[in-house]
Amino acid sequence: MKITPYRIKKGILYLKHYGPKAFWNRLKDKMESGRVPYAPWFERHKASAAELRRQAKHSESLPIRPLFSIIVPAYNPKPAFFVEVMQSLRQQSYDNWQLCIADASASKKAEELARKFRIIYGEKRISFVHLKENGGISENTNAGIGIAKGDWFGFMDHDDLLAPDALYEMALLINQDKEIEAIYTDEDQVEEGKKGLVHQKPHFKPDFSPDLLRSNNYITHFFCVKGDIVDRVGGFRKEFDGAQDYDFILRCTEEAKKVGHIPKVLYHWRIHSSSTADNPLSKAYAYEAGKRALEGHLSRMGEQAKVAQLQHFGFYRVKYAVAGTPLLSILIPNKDQSDVLRRCIASIQRSSYQNYEVILVENNSTERATFAYYQELVGNGQAASAEGHKGDILGQGRLPGGQAVKILHWKKGFNYSAINNFAASYASGEYLVLLNNDIEIITQDWMEEMLGNCQRPEVGIVGARLYYPNNTIQHAGIVVGIDGIAANMFPDLKRGQEGYYHKAALQLNYSAVTAACLMVSKEIYGKVQGLEEKLAVAFNDLDFCLRVRQEGYLVVYNPFVEAYHYESKSRGQEDTKEKVQRFGEEIEFIRSRWMGLIQKGDPYYNPNLSLKKCNYSLRP
Repeated sequence: MKITPYRIKKGILYLKHYGPKAFWNRLKDKMESGRVPYAPWFERHKASAAELRRQAKHSESLPIRPLFSIIVPAYNPKPAFFVEVMQSLRQQSYDNWQLCIADASASKKAEELARKFRIIYGEKRISFVHLKENGGISENTNAGIGIAKGDWFGFMDHDDLLAPDALYEMALLINQDKEIEAIYTDEDQVEEGKKGLVHQKPHFKPDFSPDLLRSNNYITHFFCVKGDIVDRVGGFRKEFDGAQDYDFILRCTEEAKKVGHIPKVLYHWRIHSSSTADNPLSKAYAYEAGKRALEGHLSRMGEQAKVAQLQHFGFYRVKYAVAGTPLLSILIPNKDQSDVLRRCIASIQRSSYQNYEVILVENNSTERATFAYYQELVGNGQAASAEGHKGDILGQGRLPGGQAVKILHWKKGFNYSAINNFAASYASGEYLVLLNNDIEIITQDWMEEMLGNCQRPEVGIVGARLYYPNNTIQHAGIVVGIDGIAANMFPDLKRGQEGYYHKAALQLNYSAVTAACLMVSKEIYGKVQGLEEKLAVAFNDLDFCLRVRQEGYLVVYNPFVEAYHYESKSRGQEDTKEKVQRFGEEIEFIRSRWMGLIQKGDPYYNPNLSLKKCNYSLRP
């Protein structure tokens, strides 16, 4: 990164805003080594001249050939940049488009440039309206919509660029899935260099993630939407200027039957000193407008929730209100390690939510201290020993806070899935919390955080952010396909660092989360028949989440629920021939059941990203 006076000034502003510790963590995120250089990667992967010719020919025979109206609100654009905007449309491999420029500049320089451009190239697809006064970004954009004749509307800034295959890829997806009514693409940033444009900072996005959109306007560019959706939502709204695109995208995705995503870099966001792409501090007012846009969205969706701005501008935290005080059943399998279990139970007892029960499942413990602790938990409610015990209930009593505690006796060998299913059959709660005995909760209102999400009708499972004892991340969501099966994201990322586009610290959707700390309604747990008992140790949480997803529910990763995970202490290592064989069989089970998904790719990841690393690194 070249050091310039501008970058120094920007760095000082960031330091002032974030503080030394957060600023240093942010800097380390940016300077992480081992990454695939993006600029040469882009050159290798962009559409070649031959491919663009093939697209142009193929596009002529598409059954559906929508007219794309590309809306560009202009205000004193730099002439060279403005001409490049028009050129980027002329270079499209798909030819059925209309460029709609609404210019609010005091001078008529942009109008003259557009007129000359049309004459030089004989270009009839460019429409231009010069506005009498500058009504602001929303009203100017609406003026552009007013001269549009297209079936679909796309939106560009007056200095950005479309990749030459952008509209072809849009048209192709529209032909492939007729239910799609809004589409977005991946994007990057471009900056003028000595040898032309330099491509940098790619944003590789997941398929539509409602919770990520509620955390940040990750969609941004390039966004296209059907004309009748624009009619229904009423265009852009002036009161949200600065975050008008966020408000618009939220309203469009609310209305669209289906939202499509093209995992290709098809939009190039130009950066310079006054651009929010480069300097988010330049439009601090926009983030308050974004908060209001998000609050409006949540209200329209019937959500009782509070929105707070996070430390990084443009990122938000949505905290969902809990309806009532339903009983939660916390299920904890346990074998020995009484000190570990004691720490886990103590952390639960520090919780602000009080209506819960604890169901411990004793599984072949041998240490006297374990049964002494059980006795301490249940008082006079038995549990002194499992020897000779015939029933399922070893003991039951009350915690100091009055919560019921029940100790079940699992007499067979370790099978995480079967043990949890057994515990669930004794649960009285409306919601189940699957919790490992080696978890120490460090968020006091963790139950409210998880429950507020779990009560949303579209949500099936909620997971947490887990740390190793050395304050590095152990779990921040699971991606399918990494290492051939699946893997936790951001392992060993230091606590306080946030990773790729802050994803370790944002509430968002994943295909799976770990069952070491997970909440699900008892109804949904029963609907999918609990955990798969053929998966005794590994991947049972992955399989469970995927089956819940198959039923149409979302899986939510909530980073605001934090805990230490002293990982699998009581289970031991995969250090015997039998354990290695069992692990191999579980791998094959997952591959057999979910091969279609593994081959297709995780919808909440991006095919341009590594399947070897777990930090959103670029795939070579």
